[in-house]
Amino acid sequence: MAKDKTTMALSPAEWEIMKIIWERGPSAARDVYAALPEGHQWAYKTVKTLLSRLVAKEALDYDQIGNSYLYRSAVAQDQMTRQEVRSVFSRIVSGTVSPVIAHLIEEADLSDKEIEQLRKTLADKRSATRKRRRRS
Repeated sequence: MAKDKTTMALSPAEWEIMKIIWERGPSAARDVYAALPEGHQWAYKTVKTLLSRLVAKEALDYDQIGNSYLYRSAVAQDQMTRQEVRSVFSRIVSGTVSPVIAHLIEEADLSDKEIEQLRKTLADKRSATRKRRRRS
């Protein structure tokens, strides 16, 4: 029975592995290990264990090539990011969402392009909300 990939929870360590796979594309365990950010002092065996967990969670698929495995993402990064944001919001927001969003914006180092994208997203949200209200 396939797992519901829309409710998959990843640990911080699993997120680190997934970010490498999303950035690099299909990779062998040794390549994932070599791509770890500075400061990670994980053993190669730890990376292999994390890859196995991600396969079990159906976040990764793999192809066997000879004696090694080539791991690839089975879920889109934006899908997992949206799920994680929803999960965080459900834990920290007890009412109004806007103060949390405002805090995130204040803390972020945003480029002009990102600010414009946020403005467009808010305008689209406002338009969609108005349309829903007119139908009600």
